[in-house]
Amino acid sequence: MVTVANQKGGVGKTTTTVNLATALALAGQRVLAIDLDPQGNASTGFGIAHGTGTPSIYDVLVGGMALKDTVVQSPEAKKLRVVPANQHLAGAEVELVPMVARESRLRKALRTYLAQDDGGFDVVLIDCPPSLGLLTVNALVAAREVLIPIQCEYYALEGLGQLTETAELIRAHLNPILEISTILLTMYDSRTRLAEQVAQEVRKYFGSRVLDAVVPRSVRLSEAPSYGQSVLSYDPSSKGAEAYRKAAAEFITRGAPGARPEAEGSSA
Repeated sequence: MVTVANQKGGVGKTTTTVNLATALALAGQRVLAIDLDPQGNASTGFGIAHGTGTPSIYDVLVGGMALKDTVVQSPEAKKLRVVPANQHLAGAEVELVPMVARESRLRKALRTYLAQDDGGFDVVLIDCPPSLGLLTVNALVAAREVLIPIQCEYYALEGLGQLTETAELIRAHLNPILEISTILLTMYDSRTRLAEQVAQEVRKYFGSRVLDAVVPRSVRLSEAPSYGQSVLSYDPSSKGAEAYRKAAAEFITRGAPGARPEAEGSSA
């Protein structure tokens, strides 16, 4: 299980969740993607309806709805299922505060659902909001691994210390198996020296955790969500689509985490 996180906005979290999940599913992996961002942009990118009244992750976290009642098939790929988000999720940060085991409600719901789903999933991807609030904490408590998209721009590493600290605290108190395992370079512009310098700095800092695949800055990647599609459907021959296919292949080769929502022996 992989949480896609970075508290900085505009770094490619949702773009990565949508396109990596689609690429993995098209490669034969059975994928569950969870939209945990109140903006619901991942739901849009997967071609999933997520208006008011649609059963969503909000109903699971706050209302206690079974996760299985929110899971829908994405038109992007046969092996891709999605749990959508809608505007109601914006209030969840406040509504979760007085609840018992507020940090582990997603983990509990996932554990129940995955135990009931006989087929299982090869990969679970969770798209987070650009913050380190209770929604992101729920995603980190539920996950085994964290994938961080980092844009190849100035200040790329700024703020990552806070995310690392949060992950350390969660590992110490709530989820001992959590690790920051994967870094994906995004918004790479080969025409600039800065992009290459940032890429070198990130690789020096994170070492082998950085995928070889690099996602370019691409008009097609920006256009695809407005059509309710991943870039792999919108323009499968584009550089962006090729980058995410390479990232998916590398992800599979490295050994994608299994769909196990909680640490062994942890209390949830």
